[in-house]
Amino acid sequence: MSMKSKGPLAGIRILDLSTMIAAPYGATLLGDFGAEVIKVEMPGKGDSLRQMGPFHGEEPLRWPGLARNKKSITLDLHTEEGQQILKELAMKSDVVIENFRPNTLEKWNLGYEQLKKANPELIMIRVTGYGQTGPNSSKAGFGTPATAYSGFTYLHGYPDRPPISPSFSLLDYITGIYVAFATSTALFYRDSHENGTGQYVDIGLYEAMFRMMEFLIADYDQNGIVKERSPGLSGHSSPAGTFQTKDGHWVVLVTSSDRTFNRLAKAMGREDMLEDERYYTNSERLKRFEETNGIVADWVKTMTRKELQGLLDEYGVPVSPIQSIEDIFNDEHVKERENIIEVAHPRLGKVKMPGIVPKFSETPGSVYRIAPDLGEHTEEILKGILELDEIRVQELKEKKVI
Repeated sequence: MSMKSKGPLAGIRILDLSTMIAAPYGATLLGDFGAEVIKVEMPGKGDSLRQMGPFHGEEPLRWPGLARNKKSITLDLHTEEGQQILKELAMKSDVVIENFRPNTLEKWNLGYEQLKKANPELIMIRVTGYGQTGPNSSKAGFGTPATAYSGFTYLHGYPDRPPISPSFSLLDYITGIYVAFATSTALFYRDSHENGTGQYVDIGLYEAMFRMMEFLIADYDQNGIVKERSPGLSGHSSPAGTFQTKDGHWVVLVTSSDRTFNRLAKAMGREDMLEDERYYTNSERLKRFEETNGIVADWVKTMTRKELQGLLDEYGVPVSPIQSIEDIFNDEHVKERENIIEVAHPRLGKVKMPGIVPKFSETPGSVYRIAPDLGEHTEEILKGILELDEIRVQELKEKKVI
């Protein structure tokens, strides 16, 4: 791994003051494409993500992939000297990403208005559970409760059992994509418009998910329908669902258009269904969803996963095995796309992590730095960027500012 960033965002400096997943993940995506990301952490404690499982012995296993391509500086923002150093760093940076509760940074004299005085070009991305305004803005915000607030959780599960939350921090990662998108958009505006300037961006976790719910809003607004929970893509297309093969594997098969169903009927040797008014259009099949799915389920049971995949690929019907992580590790397509990469780790030897997404033809992203140990780059940043001397750095250490 070269320690020099390249990529389309090379030359952009980001101060990542955030913790846990959503906002830091956004900063990581920007780091993947060459931005210099300086993670600011509390001395002696660091980001609470460092303490999150899974672990291998004492070593946190999420940290390397989620905090790659960053430098770490420790800085106690509760102290005046810490605040002053951050302000000086902000003067030499393009972006600050933060996810404190509203008004926390203001209390430390580091709010957007205060930093903007020092650097009018600065962009600040603010992530909270519910946004900076509104009656809920001061509530604690975490991904899983925010997912429930967004309307997403209400839709998931079986009608006769409680609604279910995603089994990982889905909303945090989606928010991270908005963070990266917002940063890139704000940088573009600042740097390519004649009167372009810095600005702040306000993102509520729940909003990142709610933005994807246009079908839900439209159906309630125009039809008065409250969509209830159901497994899979129910109510959209038929047949669609999860089916089991002869050799006990699960697959997902969806026919989201009549053309696809026509191809499936041919593959099944059931052209008769295309002439049958009970099945010949999606809207008719939806009226007999269970029955249509039953016909497909019985047919899928007659074949192994490999046979089914081969046949349906030939007919152009979308089907995918439900892959475990073991399946994915052995998947030739995943290998070819470099979706899993291996990087050197100072204590574990090597660790695997997700590759770079998306793939740029001219300016590809890269993993040029493993996730940092706490405060690993403190001296380098203070001496290199702020030009502090050794005596001053030692003094800050003694005062526990760093």
